[in-house]
Amino acid sequence: MTPATPSEATPSGLSDAEYLRLAHAALAAIETTIDRWLDDDVIDIDTHRTGGLLELSFPGGSKIILNTQPPLHEIWMAARAGGYHYRWVDGAWRDTRSGEEFFAALSAQASAQGGRTLRLEPPRG
Repeated sequence: MTPATPSEATPSGLSDAEYLRLAHAALAAIETTIDRWLDDDVIDIDTHRTGGLLELSFPGGSKIILNTQPPLHEIWMAARAGGYHYRWVDGAWRDTRSGEEFFAALSAQASAQGGRTLRLEPPRG
């Protein structure tokens, strides 16, 4: 038996390139939605992105930090309610403990921190 190559041994089953494509598409979809909310005067959330890290700053000073974790093929979310890890499973980013879908969880956290119902959705296609 030969040892697996790093791309074959990943926890997500994705190649590194596919993981990066999916993770960065998720962050880009979040940025696009928040930009639209700002343009439509829904809520003023500031975004700051550096590579695989996206910081969302809410009115009142709270933040949600989203960070890609390439070695683990995960996306991590730090919110006021705690920290969460998401891995690509069956076509969606899923919490590694509860199985909750990432965009549903992010929407719940953003709504709690933004003081209004906010819905973020995964990228299409």
